[in-house]
Amino acid sequence: MALTLDLTGRVALVTGGARGVGRGVVSRLLAAGALVVSCGRTVPDPPLPDGAEHRTADVRDADQVRDLVEGVVADHGHLDLVVNNAGGAPYALAAEASPRFSAAIVGLNLLAPLTVAQEANRVMQRQEGGGHIINISSESARRASPGTAAYGAAKAGLENLTRTLAVEWAPRVRVNAITVGPVRTEQSHLHYGDEAGLAAVARTIALGRLAEPEDVGDLCVLLASPFASYLTGTAILLDGGGTRPAFLDAANAEHP
Repeated sequence: MALTLDLTGRVALVTGGARGVGRGVVSRLLAAGALVVSCGRTVPDPPLPDGAEHRTADVRDADQVRDLVEGVVADHGHLDLVVNNAGGAPYALAAEASPRFSAAIVGLNLLAPLTVAQEANRVMQRQEGGGHIINISSESARRASPGTAAYGAAKAGLENLTRTLAVEWAPRVRVNAITVGPVRTEQSHLHYGDEAGLAAVARTIALGRLAEPEDVGDLCVLLASPFASYLTGTAILLDGGGTRPAFLDAANAEHP
C-alpha cells in the first residue's frame, strides 16, 4: 500500500474553524484534499478558504450538534474526521471567577467535545472505514494555569477523555489529542500583549517562535493519514521544544 498524506475523498468536520487554530486546520485539511466543513456560532469573517463549507452551530447544545453531524452525513454520505477545536477562556483569577463562569468554561472545553465526539462516533461505528477524532488540547493541561484555572482543568480532562474514548471505541474509531503550546493568532495580544510581548514569549521557546495555526493543521493531516493508523489514545505535545525552565534564569551558580 502506498502511504501518502492525500486525504482526497475524506469528509472532515472542524469545530471553531472560522479563526485562529481552527482556521489553520481547515486550510491544511483542504490542501490535503479533504472535503472540510467548519462550524461555529457566527458566519466567518473573513470568509473561509475556497472549498470549505461553514455551518452555524453551537457545540454546547446537544440538539444542534446532532443536527450538525446528521446534516454533514446527509449531504456528503459519511464523516471520516472530526477535529474538536472550539474552546478557549478569558483571563479570570480563580478566587474571583463565579461558579457560572467556571461551568461555562468547562462546558465549552470538555463537555462540548464529548458531545461532538459521541455524535461522530455513532456515525463512524457504522462506516466501513470507521473514523478518527482529534481533540485540540493545550499545554495548560499539563502545567499550572494561573488566570485560566477552569480552562486548564478542562483541558486536562479532555486528554483523559481522549484516552478513555480511544479504548471504548476501538478498533473502528481512533481518538487522539494535540497538546498545543503558544500559538500566534489574531487574539494573541489578549494573552501576550504587543509585538514586543510576542517576541519575548518566542524567545522562551526552544525553536524560537510561537506556533502558527497551520502547524497544528499539519499535525492533524498527519494523524488523519495512513502513517498514523496505529496511533490512538495519545496526546502529542506540539510546543516547539517547550520553554526554558524558570529556575535556570533564577539560579546564580557559575558554570565553566
